[in-house]
Amino acid sequence: MKQKGNIIIVSAPSGCGKTTITNKILKTVKGVKRSISVTTRTPRGGETKKKDYYFISEQSFKNKAKRGEFLEWVKNFGYYYGTPKKKLFDQLKSGNDVLLTIDVKGAAQVIKKLKDSVSVFIAPPVFEDLAKRLKKRATDGAKEVRKRLAIARKEMAFSKKYDYIIVNDKVADAVEKLKAIIIAKRCERDRYEKG
Repeated sequence: MKQKGNIIIVSAPSGCGKTTITNKILKTVKGVKRSISVTTRTPRGGETKKKDYYFISEQSFKNKAKRGEFLEWVKNFGYYYGTPKKKLFDQLKSGNDVLLTIDVKGAAQVIKKLKDSVSVFIAPPVFEDLAKRLKKRATDGAKEVRKRLAIARKEMAFSKKYDYIIVNDKVADAVEKLKAIIIAKRCERDRYEKG
């Protein structure tokens, strides 16, 4: 029996901790890889090329999109983001599970295309906590924080379209819940193919 990899989609409004949670999963769960998105924005402090994102020009991104190189792509906050198809499918063929940390618009595209993917929405315990978290991380100015909060309200409405919702009141608990979802998906009968 050959085991196929699974696609685990993880979405959350800005500041809900999806990056922290998925990074902990990558360190503690064997056989899970992260899909590295392509973006047209510039790196934020501490981000590394080819580790956090592939940073490219807008024209290069549009060319890749025209050639059908992305599984999904969206424009957010004035920048393009996309999931490279080939690298993702190579990881799945190797038997690895792949975490896609993408927004709700990108997630909707993947869910529509890949019916066997698993979708997980990370939510804050209370919406008001988001403003505190966004200000605390200090990567955006006040205007950008207000914009992100307005978008977060809209994103929260999409949570009911996901297979699972994890409320991130404690990071350690949220990590354990996501780990349980990954393990449960690995145990599904359809994940195995003769080979």
